Amino acid sequence: MAAAAAAAAVGGPQPPQPELPAPGLSLDKAATAAHLKAALSRPDNRAGAEELQALLERVLSAERPLTAAADGEEAAAAGGGGGPGAAEEEALEWCKCLLAGGGGYDEFCAAVRAYDPAALCGLVWTANFVAYRCRTCGISPCMSLCAECFHQGDHTGHDFNMFRSQAGGACDCGDSNVMRESGFCKRHQIKSSSNIPCVPKDLLMMSEFVLPRFIFCLIQYLREGYNEPAADVPSEKDLNKVLQLLEPQISFLEDLTKMGGAMRSVLTQVLTNQQNYKDLTSGLGENACAKKSHEKYLIALKSSGLTYPEDKLVYGVQEPSAGTSTLAVQGFAGAAGTFGQLDSSDEEDQDGSQGLGKRKRVKLSGSTKDQSIMDVLKHKSFLEELLFWTIKYEFPQKMVTFLLNMLPDQEYKVAFTKTFVQHYAFIMKTLKKSHESDTMSNRIVHISVQLFSNEELARQVTEECQLLDIMVTVLLYMMESCLIKSELQDEENSLHVVVNCGEALLKNNTYWPLVSDFINILSHQSVAKRFLEDHGLLVTWMNFVSFFQGMNLNKRELNEHVEFESQTYYAAFAAELEACAQPMWGLLSHCKVRETQEYTRNVVRYCLEALQDWFDAINFVDEPAPNQVTFHLPLHRYYAMFLSKAVKCQELDLDSVLPDQEMLMKLMIHPLQIQASLAEIHSNMWVRNGLQIKGQAMTYVQSHFCNSMIDPDIYLLQVCASRLDPDYFISSVFERFKVVDLLTMASQHQNTVLDAEHERSMLEGALTFLVILLSLRLHLGMSDDEILRAEMVAQLCMNDRTHSSLLDLIPENPNPKSGIIPGSYSFESVLSAVADFKAPVFEPGGSMQQGMYTPKAEVWDQEFDPVMVILRTVYRRDVQSAMDRYTAFLKQSGKFPGNPWPPYKKRTPLHPSYKGLMRLLHCKTLHIVLFTLLYKILMDHQNLSEHVLCMVLYLIELGLENSAEEESDEEASVCGPERCHDSWFPGSNLVSNMRHFINYVRVRVPETAPEVKRDSLASTSSDSLSSLQSSRRPKVLQRENSGTAQVFSLVAERRKKFQEIINRSSSEANQVVRPKTSSKWSAPGSAPQLTTAILEIKESILSLLIKLHHKLSGKQNSYYPPWLDDIEILIQPEIPKYNHGDGITAVERILLKAALQSRMNKRIIEEICRKVTPPVPPKKITAAEKKTLDKEERRQKARERQQKLLAEFASRQKSFMETAMDVDSPENDIPMEITTAEPQVSEAVYDCVICGQSGPSSEDRPTGLVVLLQASSVLGQCRDNIEPKKLPITEEEQIYPWDTCAAVHDVRLSLLQRYFKDSSCLLAVSIGWEGGVYVQTCGHTLHIDCHKSYMESLRNDQVLQGFSVDKGEFTCPLCRQFANSVLPCYPGSNVESNLWQRPSNKSIQDLIKEVEELQGRPGAFPSETNLSKEMESVMKDIKNTTQKKYRDYSKTPGSPDNDFLFMYSVARTNLELELIHRGGNLCSGGASTAGKRSCLNQLFHVLALHMRLYSIDSEYNPWRKLTQLVEEVNSQQGNEEQQPEVPILYHDVTSLLLIQILMMPQPLRKDHFTCIVKVLFTLLYTQALVALSVKCNEEDRSAWKHTGALKKNTCDAEKSYEVLLSFVISELSKGKLYHEEGTQECAMVSPIAWSPESMEKYLQDFCLPFLRITSLLQHHLFGEDLPSCQEEEEFSVLSSCLGLLPTFYQTEHPFISASCLDWPVPAFDIISQWCFEINSFTERHAEQGKALLIQESRWKLPHLLQLPENYNTIFQYYHRKTCSVCTKVPKDPAVCLVCGTFVCLKGLCCKQQSYCECVLHSQNCGAGTGIFLLINASVIIIIRGHRFCLWGSVYLDAHGEEDRDLRRGKPLYICKERYKVLEQQWISHTFDHINKRWGPHYNGL
Repeated sequence: MAAAAAAAAVGGPQPPQPELPAPGLSLDKAATAAHLKAALSRPDNRAGAEELQALLERVLSAERPLTAAADGEEAAAAGGGGGPGAAEEEALEWCKCLLAGGGGYDEFCAAVRAYDPAALCGLVWTANFVAYRCRTCGISPCMSLCAECFHQGDHTGHDFNMFRSQAGGACDCGDSNVMRESGFCKRHQIKSSSNIPCVPKDLLMMSEFVLPRFIFCLIQYLREGYNEPAADVPSEKDLNKVLQLLEPQISFLEDLTKMGGAMRSVLTQVLTNQQNYKDLTSGLGENACAKKSHEKYLIALKSSGLTYPEDKLVYGVQEPSAGTSTLAVQGFAGAAGTFGQLDSSDEEDQDGSQGLGKRKRVKLSGSTKDQSIMDVLKHKSFLEELLFWTIKYEFPQKMVTFLLNMLPDQEYKVAFTKTFVQHYAFIMKTLKKSHESDTMSNRIVHISVQLFSNEELARQVTEECQLLDIMVTVLLYMMESCLIKSELQDEENSLHVVVNCGEALLKNNTYWPLVSDFINILSHQSVAKRFLEDHGLLVTWMNFVSFFQGMNLNKRELNEHVEFESQTYYAAFAAELEACAQPMWGLLSHCKVRETQEYTRNVVRYCLEALQDWFDAINFVDEPAPNQVTFHLPLHRYYAMFLSKAVKCQELDLDSVLPDQEMLMKLMIHPLQIQASLAEIHSNMWVRNGLQIKGQAMTYVQSHFCNSMIDPDIYLLQVCASRLDPDYFISSVFERFKVVDLLTMASQHQNTVLDAEHERSMLEGALTFLVILLSLRLHLGMSDDEILRAEMVAQLCMNDRTHSSLLDLIPENPNPKSGIIPGSYSFESVLSAVADFKAPVFEPGGSMQQGMYTPKAEVWDQEFDPVMVILRTVYRRDVQSAMDRYTAFLKQSGKFPGNPWPPYKKRTPLHPSYKGLMRLLHCKTLHIVLFTLLYKILMDHQNLSEHVLCMVLYLIELGLENSAEEESDEEASVCGPERCHDSWFPGSNLVSNMRHFINYVRVRVPETAPEVKRDSLASTSSDSLSSLQSSRRPKVLQRENSGTAQVFSLVAERRKKFQEIINRSSSEANQVVRPKTSSKWSAPGSAPQLTTAILEIKESILSLLIKLHHKLSGKQNSYYPPWLDDIEILIQPEIPKYNHGDGITAVERILLKAALQSRMNKRIIEEICRKVTPPVPPKKITAAEKKTLDKEERRQKARERQQKLLAEFASRQKSFMETAMDVDSPENDIPMEITTAEPQVSEAVYDCVICGQSGPSSEDRPTGLVVLLQASSVLGQCRDNIEPKKLPITEEEQIYPWDTCAAVHDVRLSLLQRYFKDSSCLLAVSIGWEGGVYVQTCGHTLHIDCHKSYMESLRNDQVLQGFSVDKGEFTCPLCRQFANSVLPCYPGSNVESNLWQRPSNKSIQDLIKEVEELQGRPGAFPSETNLSKEMESVMKDIKNTTQKKYRDYSKTPGSPDNDFLFMYSVARTNLELELIHRGGNLCSGGASTAGKRSCLNQLFHVLALHMRLYSIDSEYNPWRKLTQLVEEVNSQQGNEEQQPEVPILYHDVTSLLLIQILMMPQPLRKDHFTCIVKVLFTLLYTQALVALSVKCNEEDRSAWKHTGALKKNTCDAEKSYEVLLSFVISELSKGKLYHEEGTQECAMVSPIAWSPESMEKYLQDFCLPFLRITSLLQHHLFGEDLPSCQEEEEFSVLSSCLGLLPTFYQTEHPFISASCLDWPVPAFDIISQWCFEINSFTERHAEQGKALLIQESRWKLPHLLQLPENYNTIFQYYHRKTCSVCTKVPKDPAVCLVCGTFVCLKGLCCKQQSYCECVLHSQNCGAGTGIFLLINASVIIIIRGHRFCLWGSVYLDAHGEEDRDLRRGKPLYICKERYKVLEQQWISHTFDHINKRWGPHYNGL
C-alpha cells in the first residue's frame, strides 16, 4: 500500500532534498502536485514518495512555535508569510493542492462525493439544534432525526416530538440498529452500496500520503500547546488560544469527513494504522523541537492513570504491582461481619480517614485482564492520541464534531468505541477537575450516546474491553473522593461511610455523564445479563449503592431554629434517583420471565449481605436512634423491587428469598421510621429544621420519585408485616408514631414523648399509615394496567388535569426502556375510559383555559379511592380538593346531600404470597386499639377527630372484608367468659371479637384524673351514658373482680416478642440485648404520679358502634337493624345506598357486614338495639326531646335565613360588579348616566368615585370622565379586499402595505400637497388612520381636584407595579380599569335640551345664513377658569399621546393648520373606530355596546373649544363654495404665482362635516346640524356621479349624456340621477379629464355593463360611509337612538333618520338615492362651478386629476394576518430565517401579526437609538401597539407603549394545551376561537383592560 511506503520513507535516512519550484504561486503548487502525483503513480514510486515527504516536511514543519511568530528564515522556508497565521494558511493551501493532485480542489471534492454510499445520514449537531424524536420508529430511546430527514420520512400518526438538543447529537436516519427502517427518509431508504462504483485508485492516492503527515502535524501542535498546569488548574485561556489557532486545521479535517464514505475510509485507515503512528512518532531524529513536544506528551500521559499520588493517604496502599491484574477496590467485606484491620500505622493519625482505613478490600472478579484500569495510558494510533488530547483540552466542540462525523464508517466506529472505553477513567478524572463541568458533561454524552446506544457495539466492547468493570470501578472511584462518616444511629462507633451531598461532585451532578452511560448500556439485554451473572460486579455495585444508604441525614432541631437551611437534599434525591434507582429499573426490565430467576436470586443475595454489613457498620440492634431520619435507603429499595419482580413476573417462591425473622425486624425499622417522620413533619414537629425538611417530605412522594422511594418502602413494610408477628408489628407502628400513651381508656394521660398539640395529627398519621399499608395493592397483585388506571383516577380526582400534566404526574417506570411509555397505547385507552375531555374555553375575563380531562361520573361513583389520593398527594390541600369534588359530584347526581365521608373501595385480591398481611387485621393488639379509640370517641375524650373515627371504621371494615373462613357459631359459644382471663379478647378473629363484651379495665391515670375521685357517684340506669365511666371505689372493685380487670401495655408486648425471637435465633444466641440508654419506655414510675384505677366498661365493639350511630345521628335509638324489615338484605349484600354517605352510613354498612359474617353477631346486634332503648309508647314526646326538636327547627330556620341573606348579598354584589367593574365584557352592561336618552332640562349630575359626592360639573370645580388615550393604527390596517392576508411562510409570499387604508390616504395627501396650496390641502382630508388618538372610558367620573390628590397618593406609594404614575397613568379608583387622563365634562345639560331640538320651520336658505354667521363669529377665548385649564391640559395629553410624525403633515412646521387638522381628525378617528366596533355598519342600531361607554360628547366639547380659537378666513371657508355661486372674477389671475386651492370636489366630505360642526358654537342646534348635512350631501352625491362617470367607458358616457339631457326640463330634474349624471359628463367633457384615455386606461375600466340598478347601488355605496358617520355623530350629540334595519335598507333608514328624506316621500317606489337631495342653490349652476375647478386643474395634470376623483370608500374591517393550520409550517420557515438587518439568525425570532414583518426580539444587533427592534416596530406599525408571535415559544407577546405582556398562545396541541417554549414539541394546531379573541382585543383596544400581567420593557424587546 502506498501509505506504508510513505511511512517507510520517513523512517529511513533522509535523501538530499530535490529542487522544487519556489512555493508561492498557486500555479506552481498545482504543477508540483501534478508532477508528484505522476511520480507516485509509477510502479516504482520510491523516489516520488521521498520527494513528497521532503516537501511535506518543509510545508508542515511543526518547528514553528505556536505562539510567537517565527524568525524570518524559518517563516520563509515554510512558504512565505510573516506570522504563524499566514504560514498556516499556506500549509493548508499546499495540502489542498496536493490532495487534488494538481487539479482544482473543488472539483476534487465533487469527484470524491460521487463515490459516497449514503446509507446513513450521520449529520452531527451541537446544542440548541432543533431535532425530532419519533417513539413509534425508535428502537433505542435516544433515537433522533434531523429536521430534513424527519420531514422527508413518513411519520403521520406517529408519537413524535420536536426538541431542542441539550448536549448535541447526530441523526440516526438509515441506522437500523437504532430505528425501524419504515421511518427512514427517502434519501436513506435505498441501501445504495451496491450500485456505487468502485473508487478509482489514483483519486485518493495523494490523500493516503498527505493525511498521516497532516494529522501528525496537528498532534504536534496539540502537544506543543499543552502546559501541565501548575496548581492543578489548566489555565483555560491558554488552551483556548491554542484551539483558536488550530481552528482552520480542524475545520479542514471536518470538511474532509463531509466528502462522504470514500474519504472517511481513507481517514479511518490513517487514524487507526498503528505502523504509521509508530514510525512518525518515534522517528523524531535529532529534531530538538519535536523532542520537546514529545517530552510534554510524556508528562501529560503520566497523570492519566487512576492512582494518582495525592490520593494515597486516603486509600491506603493501592499501587497495583506490575504483575497483578486484579483490581483493588474499596468496599464492604463479603459476608463475614468482622473488619479486616490494615497494618499501615500512619493512617490512624489522619483524622477523618481512620473510618475509611478500617475497611476491608474486596477483589473484583479476577478473570485475566489485559490491562489494569488504573494503569497509565499507552497510545498505539493517531486516533488514540487525538482522543487523549481532545480530553486534555476538555472536549473542544470542533474536535468532538470531527470525531463524530467519522462515525458512519463502521470500522472507525468500532475502533473509536474501544479507544473511548480505554480512556474512560481518564475522562472521569478530567471531568472531576474541570471548571466547565456542565459543558464538558454535555460533550461527553454527545459522544457516548452515539456509541453505547447500539446494542451490538455495546456487547462487543463489554466482551472485549471489560466495559462493565471499567464503568463500575470508575463510578466507585468517583464517589470515593467525597465520602464522609455516617452519623446515623451510633455516631461514635459507626463504621459506615456515605457520600457528602454538599460536595461539588454531587451538587453539580458531575457524575451525570457516567451514570447516564451506565444506564444506557444496561438497557441492552445482552449487557445487563452479563452484569447480573457476574457476582464480583454485583458485590462492587452493592458497595457503590451502600455509599448512598443513609446519606443526607436529618436531625430534628429541638431548641433553636436552624440557622442555615442546607439545600443539599436536592443533590441527595437526584443522586439516589440517577445513580441508584435508574440502573435498578434498567436491570429490572430484564428480569421479566421465569428463566431469569437466577439473576434475581443473585441480586437479592448480595443486597441482603450489603444490608447486613450496613446494620453491623452502624451498630444497629433493635431501636432506631430518636429524632433522626434519612430518606435514602437504596439498598432496602433494591431488595424490595427485586422481591416484587420475583413474585410478580418470575413466579419465585417469596419465602425462598426472604431472610430470617430477626433480619425482617431490622429491615422494617428504617422505612417505618420514614413513615413516622412524614407524619411528624406534617404535624409541624420539625418546624425548627426549616422549610427544606418539608421539601424532602414532598419530594419523597412526588411523582418522579415515588415509585423509586415511597412505593418500595411501603411494599417492603407490607412484606415484613406479612411475615412477622402481627401484634409485634402493630405495636411497633404505634410506638414509632409515639402515640402509645394516648391509647388508654382513661380520659387523661401523660405522653412522655409527644406534646399534646401533636398527638391528634400523629394518631391520624399512624392510622392512615395502617390503612395505606393494608389497602395498597400496587405490588401485591395489581396488573400494570390496573395500576395505571388507579394512578390516573387518583390524579384526576384531585383536580382536572391537562394531558401533559397527567403524563408528568403518573409515575412511570423511570427507565426509558421499561416498556411503559407515557403516551403509549395503554395510557390513551385508560385515559379515555376514565375521563372526559373538556375543550378549552374562554371566560369573559379573557383568561384562557387549556383543554382539561375530568373524571367521568362512574369513576366518582365506583373508583374514587381516597387511599390512593392520600398516598399520591404532595400537598395536603389536594386531599381536601378531592373530597370537595367528590361531595359536589354526590350533591349534583343526587346520591347524597350532606358531607360525605371518604368512600370504602373494594380492593384487588391479594397475591397468595402476601396473604399473611391480613393477619394484622386479626390480631388482638389492633382490636384493643380499635376498641379503645371507639370508646374514647364515644366518651368525647380530647384529641380525637372525625378523621380518626373514619380510619378506625375503615380498618374494622377491612377486617370484616378479609376475615378468615366463616367461623362456626358453636365453637364460638363454647369459649365463654372462662377463657378470657389472660387478655382482652378471646381469639384473634375480628368477627368474633366484635361481639365480645369487656367489663372492666384497669388503667394507669394521673392523680388529677376524674377517674380517681374518692366519693362514689349515685349511679342511675346502667346503660345511661353518664355512668359508663362510673368509678366506684377502686379498692372494692379490685376485690370483687380481680380476675377480670385487664391491663395491656403495647410496649411490653413488643419487647417480649422481640426477646423471644432473639433467643430463638441460634446464631445470635451469644448476643446480649443492649441495655436501653433512654428511659423512654422504662417503668412508668419515672413519670409524674400515676395511679391505678379500674373502669367499668361493659361494652363490645358492636355496642360501641351502635351507640356511635346514635351519637352521630343525634337521635336516641336511631339504629334499627335493616334485615328485620327486609330479609333480602342478607342475601344480596351489595346495596348501592351504602356506597356513599357519611359516618352513619359507614356504621350501618359495617354492622350489616358483621351480621352477614356470623349469626351470633346478628343476634347480638338485635339484642343491643332492644336493650339500649326500651320501646317507647308512640305519640308522646318528652320535654327533652321536644327541646331537641325545637332546637333542630330553630337551627333549620336560622339556616334558611342565612341562605336568604347570602343570596341577597350575592345579587347585590353582582349588580354592583356589573355597573362598576364590567371591564371585560362590554356586552351586558348598564348605560352610565352620561348619555341617557331621555331629554331632560335639568343639569347632568355626576358622582365622583373618589369623594362619593354627586353634583353637576361646574366652571370652578369641574368633573371629568376617567379616560384612556391611546394612539391607534387599527384604522390604517383596513384593506379593500375581503380575503384577509396570510402570514408569509415561503420566500415568495410577501406582504406589501400599499393597499392598506393608511397607505392610500397618505398617497392622496401627498398628491394634493404637490399641486395645491398647503393650508387648503390640510382642510381637504383627515389624518389619524395611522397613529390616530382613540379615547375610551370606563364611564366613571371624578372631580378633577380629587383626581390630582389621588395621583399624588399614587406617586408616594412605592408598591405599585404595572403602570407609570409619572406618565399620568392610573387605574380607575372604582373599577380598576387602566386609564391615563381625565376628560372634563362640559357644564350644562346632560343631553342638549328640548329647546335646541324643536324643529324650526325656517327655510334652508335662512339656516345656511345662520350657520355662516355663527361660524364667522370668532370664538371668545374662554376665561381663565379651572375648567378651561383642564380642557387645555387634556388637549395637551391628546397631542402627546401620538408621535410627532403622526401629527405634523404641514409643509411649514408648526403651522396652526396642522393643529386644526389634528383636532378634527381625532373626532374622525373615534367615530370611525366606533363604526368598526359595531361591525362596519349601523344595521344593528340601538344604543349598541360601544355607545354606552362613549365619551364622544365630552370629547367634542373639548375639540370644539379649541377649534374655535382658529377661525378660517371667510373667503377660504368651504361653506361659501358649497352654498353660494361665486362670480367668476379673477379666477385665472394670480394662479400663476401661487398654488391654487383644492377644488371642492377633491375634498373629503366627512372631514368637511366635522370642520363645519366643530366651528360652530356649542351646544349645536339640531336644525343647523341637519342643514349642514343636507348641504354636504349634495357635494357628496356630485362626487359619486363624477367618480361613476370616470369609471365607465366612452360609449356608456355618451349614451347617458343623451338620455339625461332629454329629461333635463322635467319638474324634479334636480333629483334625478340620470339628469345630473348627464350634466356632469357634459360639463367635464369641456376639460381634458376624459380625453387622456389611451389604451392602457381601458384595462382599468370595469368590464361590467352598467344597469340602472348597478348604478344606483354604486351611488348608494359611495355615500353610505358618510351617512354612517353622520348618524353616529347625531346619536352622540343629540342622544337619538339609532334605528335597526336590514343591510339592504340601511341607506334609506339612515337618510330618513338624518332628515335628508322629505317626510312626504312615498315608500311604494323602489328607493332612489337622488330623492334625498335638497339643493340650496340651483343644482346645475353649482355643479358647473365645481366642475370648472376640476377642468382648470386637468388642463395641466389630467392623470392626477383623474386619480384624485376616484376615492375608495368601501374599506373592509381590519383583520390580523391569517395563520396556517399547523404551527410547524411557521416554525420551519422562521426559526432558521436570517434577520434582514443583521443577516444573522436571531436568537429569539418574532413576527408581527399585523403586517408580517420578521423581527429579532431583544436582538442587540438591530438596536436603534437604544430601542430594540420589536419596540421600534410596534411604534412604526401600530403607533405603540405591537402583536408579535415568538417563533421559538409559540407564544404571543403584546407591546403597548412602554409596557408589555405575554398574551398566551393561539396554537394548541391535540389535547387543547399550549406548549410554551415548545418544551414538549408536540404538533400544534391553530385555535380559531383564541385567535378571534386576540383580534377582537386588538380592534377594540382592550388589551390594557383584559390582560392583567403587564411589566415595563425598557425598550429592550
